Amino acid sequence: MTTTTDLAVRPLDPADEPRWRELFRAYREFYRLPESEDVVSRTWGWLRDPHHECQAVVAVADGAVVGFAHHRRISSPYTGTSGVFLDDLYTDPQVRGRGVGRALIRRLTNLAASEGRQFVQWVTADDNHRAQALYDSVATRTRWITYEAAATPA
Repeated sequence: MTTTTDLAVRPLDPADEPRWRELFRAYREFYRLPESEDVVSRTWGWLRDPHHECQAVVAVADGAVVGFAHHRRISSPYTGTSGVFLDDLYTDPQVRGRGVGRALIRRLTNLAASEGRQFVQWVTADDNHRAQALYDSVATRTRWITYEAAATPA
Protein backbone atom coordinates (compact mmCIF):
# COMPACT_ATOMS: atom_id res chain seq x y z
CA MET A 1 0.00 0.00 0.00
CA THR A 2 1.29 3.44 -0.77
CA THR A 3 -0.55 6.76 -0.81
CA THR A 4 -4.12 8.00 -1.14
CA THR A 5 -3.76 7.98 -4.93
CA ASP A 6 -3.81 4.17 -4.71
CA LEU A 7 -6.95 4.20 -2.55
CA ALA A 8 -10.60 3.94 -3.41
CA VAL A 9 -13.28 4.83 -0.88
CA ARG A 10 -16.69 3.32 -1.50
CA PRO A 11 -19.84 2.22 0.34
CA LEU A 12 -19.64 -0.99 2.35
CA ASP A 13 -20.52 -4.06 0.28
CA PRO A 14 -21.84 -7.45 1.48
CA ALA A 15 -18.63 -9.08 0.18
CA ASP A 16 -16.66 -6.93 2.66
CA GLU A 17 -18.13 -8.73 5.66
CA PRO A 18 -15.19 -11.00 6.63
CA ARG A 19 -12.60 -8.21 6.40
CA TRP A 20 -14.91 -5.62 7.99
CA ARG A 21 -15.48 -7.99 10.94
CA GLU A 22 -11.71 -8.41 11.35
CA LEU A 23 -11.12 -4.65 11.31
CA PHE A 24 -14.10 -3.91 13.57
CA ARG A 25 -12.87 -6.43 16.15
CA ALA A 26 -9.45 -4.75 16.04
CA TYR A 27 -11.11 -1.34 16.44
CA ARG A 28 -12.99 -2.54 19.52
CA GLU A 29 -9.79 -4.07 20.92
CA PHE A 30 -7.94 -0.76 20.34
CA TYR A 31 -10.52 0.97 22.55
CA ARG A 32 -10.30 -1.83 25.13
CA LEU A 33 -13.91 -2.89 24.66
CA PRO A 34 -14.83 -6.43 25.67
CA GLU A 35 -14.98 -9.04 22.93
CA SER A 36 -18.56 -9.43 21.75
CA GLU A 37 -19.65 -11.20 18.61
CA ASP A 38 -23.16 -9.98 19.48
CA VAL A 39 -22.03 -6.37 19.04
CA VAL A 40 -20.07 -7.17 15.88
CA SER A 41 -23.06 -8.96 14.31
CA ARG A 42 -25.56 -6.34 15.45
CA THR A 43 -23.43 -3.55 13.98
CA TRP A 44 -23.00 -5.43 10.71
CA GLY A 45 -26.78 -5.82 10.57
CA TRP A 46 -27.28 -2.09 11.12
CA LEU A 47 -24.79 -1.23 8.39
CA ARG A 48 -26.49 -3.55 5.91
CA ASP A 49 -30.04 -2.39 6.76
CA PRO A 50 -31.01 0.37 4.29
CA HIS A 51 -33.50 1.75 6.83
CA HIS A 52 -31.05 2.03 9.72
CA GLU A 53 -29.38 5.37 10.42
CA CYS A 54 -25.85 3.91 10.55
CA GLN A 55 -23.96 3.59 7.28
CA ALA A 56 -20.37 2.83 6.32
CA VAL A 57 -17.75 3.53 3.73
CA VAL A 58 -14.58 1.51 3.33
CA ALA A 59 -11.12 2.31 2.00
CA VAL A 60 -9.73 -0.23 -0.44
CA ALA A 61 -6.09 -0.54 -1.49
CA ASP A 62 -4.66 -3.29 -3.69
CA GLY A 63 -8.05 -4.99 -3.66
CA ALA A 64 -8.24 -5.22 0.15
CA VAL A 65 -10.37 -3.28 2.62
CA VAL A 66 -7.90 -1.37 4.80
CA GLY A 67 -10.20 0.92 6.74
CA PHE A 68 -13.75 1.96 7.49
CA ALA A 69 -15.80 4.94 8.58
CA HIS A 70 -19.21 4.42 10.21
CA HIS A 71 -21.43 7.48 9.96
CA ARG A 72 -24.98 8.85 10.23
CA ARG A 73 -26.83 12.07 9.49
CA ILE A 74 -27.45 14.51 12.35
CA SER A 75 -29.16 17.84 12.89
CA SER A 76 -27.94 20.62 15.15
CA PRO A 77 -30.90 22.61 16.52
CA TYR A 78 -28.75 25.27 18.16
CA THR A 79 -27.14 26.20 14.82
CA GLY A 80 -30.05 25.23 12.58
CA THR A 81 -27.73 23.12 10.44
CA SER A 82 -27.29 19.47 9.60
CA GLY A 83 -24.27 17.30 9.09
CA VAL A 84 -22.73 13.88 9.16
CA PHE A 85 -21.56 12.34 12.41
CA LEU A 86 -18.51 10.09 12.11
CA ASP A 87 -19.05 7.41 14.74
CA ASP A 88 -16.05 5.16 14.11
CA LEU A 89 -12.95 5.48 11.95
CA TYR A 90 -10.36 2.73 11.81
CA THR A 91 -7.47 1.85 9.55
CA ASP A 92 -5.37 -1.27 9.46
CA PRO A 93 -2.25 -0.50 11.55
CA GLN A 94 -0.05 -1.63 8.63
CA VAL A 95 -1.28 1.27 6.47
CA ARG A 96 -1.47 4.05 9.05
CA GLY A 97 0.18 7.27 8.01
CA ARG A 98 -0.50 6.60 4.33
CA GLY A 99 -3.63 8.69 3.85
CA VAL A 100 -6.35 6.14 4.54
CA GLY A 101 -7.99 8.07 7.40
CA ARG A 102 -7.68 11.32 5.47
CA ALA A 103 -9.37 9.72 2.43
CA LEU A 104 -12.22 8.36 4.56
CA ILE A 105 -12.82 11.78 6.15
CA ARG A 106 -12.64 13.47 2.74
CA ARG A 107 -15.30 11.07 1.45
CA LEU A 108 -17.58 12.10 4.32
CA THR A 109 -16.97 15.83 3.83
CA ASN A 110 -17.76 15.36 0.13
CA LEU A 111 -20.91 13.42 1.07
CA ALA A 112 -22.00 16.17 3.47
CA ALA A 113 -21.49 18.84 0.79
CA SER A 114 -23.31 16.83 -1.88
CA GLU A 115 -26.33 16.53 0.44
CA GLY A 116 -26.32 20.25 1.33
CA ARG A 117 -25.11 19.58 4.87
CA GLN A 118 -22.76 21.94 6.64
CA PHE A 119 -20.35 19.78 8.63
CA VAL A 120 -18.83 16.45 9.58
CA GLN A 121 -18.30 16.01 13.31
CA TRP A 122 -16.68 13.36 15.49
CA VAL A 123 -15.10 12.68 18.86
CA THR A 124 -11.98 10.74 19.74
CA ALA A 125 -10.34 9.47 22.88
CA ASP A 126 -8.19 12.09 24.63
CA ASP A 127 -5.19 9.75 24.51
CA ASN A 128 -5.47 8.91 20.79
CA HIS A 129 -2.70 11.35 19.86
CA ARG A 130 -1.84 9.80 16.50
CA ALA A 131 -5.44 10.19 15.30
CA GLN A 132 -5.57 13.72 16.72
CA ALA A 133 -2.56 14.69 14.61
CA LEU A 134 -4.56 13.77 11.51
CA TYR A 135 -7.77 15.36 12.80
CA ASP A 136 -5.97 18.62 13.63
CA SER A 137 -4.83 18.77 9.99
CA VAL A 138 -8.29 18.26 8.45
CA ALA A 139 -10.72 19.83 10.94
CA THR A 140 -11.10 22.39 13.70
CA ARG A 141 -10.89 21.12 17.27
CA THR A 142 -13.92 22.35 19.17
CA ARG A 143 -14.17 23.45 22.78
CA TRP A 144 -16.95 20.97 23.59
CA ILE A 145 -16.51 18.21 26.16
CA THR A 146 -18.53 15.03 25.67
CA TYR A 147 -20.65 13.46 28.42
CA GLU A 148 -22.52 10.18 28.38
CA ALA A 149 -25.29 9.04 30.75
CA ALA A 150 -26.72 5.55 30.96
CA ALA A 151 -30.35 5.08 30.00
CA THR A 152 -32.56 4.79 33.07
CA PRO A 153 -36.14 3.53 33.20
CA ALA A 154 -38.78 6.03 34.28
